[in-house]
Amino acid sequence: MKDKATERWNTYESFFVQLGDKRVADIIVTNHAKERWVNRVESTKTGFDDICAFLWEHLKKGTIQSYYRNEQDVYTVEEDLVFVAEFAPSDKHTDIEGKPLDKMIVVTFLGRMSETMELRDLRTYYSWLRHSRRMTLIKNSRKRR
Repeated sequence: MKDKATERWNTYESFFVQLGDKRVADIIVTNHAKERWVNRVESTKTGFDDICAFLWEHLKKGTIQSYYRNEQDVYTVEEDLVFVAEFAPSDKHTDIEGKPLDKMIVVTFLGRMSETMELRDLRTYYSWLRHSRRMTLIKNSRKRR
């Protein structure tokens, strides 16, 4: 989903938005991300176009930030909505020098920090999840013996 482009060939540079060190020219939303959007974010505007338009607007405004400074996979929108994204070089879009721009692949939406308190510290939350799953597996293996 992009803004309208001109029809003239090779006159203008491809449109992109800078996000950290990435130059995002396209947004791809996975089916899993769409399902999570419906369950955790919004239930009225649930199409791929709606989600992409929402993300483009916030990319242009500059309200999408990296959740952690050093890691480049978890992002927040307006310091509330948390989502996971991967980046890959775009096949279609290049800059004037011919270098490929990036496409942002939205993997999942984790939810809103204002609604889910655990999202405020993801590292602690995920370590707790791993520990609880491990303990469940240990308990189940004890029962089988």
